[in-house]
Amino acid sequence: MSADFEGYEQDFAVLTAEITSKISRVPRLPPDEKKQMVANVEKQLEEARELLEQMDLEVREIPPQSRGMYSNRMRSYKQEMGKLETDFKRSRIAYSDEVRNELLGDAGNSSENQRAHLLDNTERLERSSRRLEAGYQIAVETEQIGQEMLENLSHDRERIQRARERLRETDANLGKSSRILTGMLRRTKPESSQGQKFIETRRAPQRC
Repeated sequence: MSADFEGYEQDFAVLTAEITSKISRVPRLPPDEKKQMVANVEKQLEEARELLEQMDLEVREIPPQSRGMYSNRMRSYKQEMGKLETDFKRSRIAYSDEVRNELLGDAGNSSENQRAHLLDNTERLERSSRRLEAGYQIAVETEQIGQEMLENLSHDRERIQRARERLRETDANLGKSSRILTGMLRRTKPESSQGQKFIETRRAPQRC
C-alpha cells in the first residue's frame, strides 16, 4: 500500500472523528452557534468526500493480487461516510425544528410531532433500503445457484449422450459378432453332414 494512501487514511479517520463529535453537539447549541456549526460540518463532509476519492484512486493503482483487502476497507469507509451524512441530516432536522419552536412559541408541539414523524419516516426508508439490498443479494445468489444447476444438468446430458453412443456401438458390435458366428455355424454344418455320411457308408455291410 502506498504512503499516500496511508496518509489519506489517517486524515480520514481524524476528520470523521471530528465530524461525529460536532454532529452530536448540533442539537444542544444556541441558534447562532448551531448555524455556524452546521456550515462547518458541511465543509468537513466535503473534505471527507474528497479524501475518499483520493483513496479510491490510490487503490486502483495497487496490484490486483493485493487490491482485494484495500477494496474492502474502502467499502467500510464509504459506509461510515454514508452513516455520517445520515446522522448530519437528522441533526439538521432537529436544528430546524428547534429554531421554529423558538420563533413560533406554542407551535413548538406541532414541530416536535413533525420532527418525530420525519425521523420515523427516515428510519422506515432505511429499513426498506436494507430489505431491498437483502432481496437483491438473495436474487443474485439464487441466479448463481440456478446457473450452477443448469451447468450440472448440461454435463449430465453430455454424459448420458456419450453412454448412449457407447451402447449403440456395443449393440452394433454384438450384431456383427452374431452374424459372423451364424455364418461360421452354417459353413460348419454341411461339412459335418458329409463326414457323418462317409462314416455310415464305411460301416454298411457289403452285399453279395
